[in-house]
Amino acid sequence: MQIIVVGCGKVGRTLVSQLSKENNNVTVIDTDAQIVRDVSTMYDVMGVIGNGTSYNVLCEAGIEKADIVIAVTQSDEVNLLTCVMARRRTKCQTIARVRNPIYSAERHFIRDELGLSMTINPEYRAAKEMARLMQFPNAIEVDSFANDRIDLLRFKVPEDSMLVGISLKQATQKIGRDVLVCIAERGKEITIPNGDYIVENGDIITVILQPGQAKKFFNTIGVRMNKVKNAMIVGGGEISYYLIKMLLEMGIDVKVIDQNPKRCEELNDFFPDATVDCADGTDQTVLAEEHIENMDAFVACTGMDEVNAILALYAQERVKQKTIAKLNHVDFVDVIDKLQLDSVVNPKLLTTQKILQFVRATGNSMDSNVETLYRLMNGQVEALAFNIQTSSTITGIRLQDMKLKDSILIAGILRDDKLIIPGGQDQFLEGDTVIVITTHLGFGDIYDILKD
Repeated sequence: MQIIVVGCGKVGRTLVSQLSKENNNVTVIDTDAQIVRDVSTMYDVMGVIGNGTSYNVLCEAGIEKADIVIAVTQSDEVNLLTCVMARRRTKCQTIARVRNPIYSAERHFIRDELGLSMTINPEYRAAKEMARLMQFPNAIEVDSFANDRIDLLRFKVPEDSMLVGISLKQATQKIGRDVLVCIAERGKEITIPNGDYIVENGDIITVILQPGQAKKFFNTIGVRMNKVKNAMIVGGGEISYYLIKMLLEMGIDVKVIDQNPKRCEELNDFFPDATVDCADGTDQTVLAEEHIENMDAFVACTGMDEVNAILALYAQERVKQKTIAKLNHVDFVDVIDKLQLDSVVNPKLLTTQKILQFVRATGNSMDSNVETLYRLMNGQVEALAFNIQTSSTITGIRLQDMKLKDSILIAGILRDDKLIIPGGQDQFLEGDTVIVITTHLGFGDIYDILKD
């Protein structure tokens, strides 16, 4: 596909990196000449120096032949106007990053009235991810498919778990067939395991299940899953704004610490049911005075990654259940992994994932559609949900008769709101949502799982 990316910040660069690997013809636009030269050289893409709101600049970038325009500059207004300009003379798809909370409540109106294909708010998505982690405090990461009807839960196997020392085949007999272990991590080794895989203490495993089964599953394997009753948030920015609202709606008591008196007043006005304290949340004495040890959950959400990492490490030893660090850097993943933080939420990666999902869905066949896409394990594994839209050559065939590529797991089939953990006799039907876990990157169509 012909794709124009306007804005070469961290999100723009990450998008260009991924899109260029997936056989797309990418052109970047940015006002900074040096950045355009660097990105063009690094990723072997076309570059145009200028403002994306200029129709002449868009024409120079090839707007007449573009399939998708993605605007991810630092300005919401520039992103929206860029998409409007792109739509004036072409029928291309348009995606705008829109971050200001003022626009959040009107995002559907803005999208429809301006003719946008999608708007995306990184801060809102990050807050939603954090709130979901509060629902599953034992999980390192939670990803949801099919409108939150299926969950992927990633967690570390504790020493006293009944899973330790047994094969997944034996584990199935104890945990039931409604749960499937689909990814196993041991050190740097990542495996899509079969039934003979022996679970060891400290393994990080990912399971697929329906949300209502999570508590039963964790209880069965000997992991206590207590509900989060209160949470402390350090940093009162836009992510915190969305997160406070979500947590209060979940019935969780919220305490926010921020240094800016004006921002504290705003948060007090917005959320009278939350406790807002104006103080330095990076000060150990302040955290002790705010009784961090009485908290079930802690979120480090300042504007600095280094501070958030240190705060999360400090809180891990003191809070009862869950610590979350907001990190924006998309580099140095190996260093971050070595810190062994409880949970990390990266708004920029969440944004990139959502846009990549849309791009792949736009380029696939009429028979299936990429409904959800997650990059897992630092981008080494993909979890995708395909919506089977019509009966085709891949429906009505038993899985055991399909010629699948290596390193592919059909992890689940959602049919009539019920999750089926598939066996060899199962088959895809029109209307199914099919969950695929694979170490192959770039699948955009259900047919990609088949050998050529």
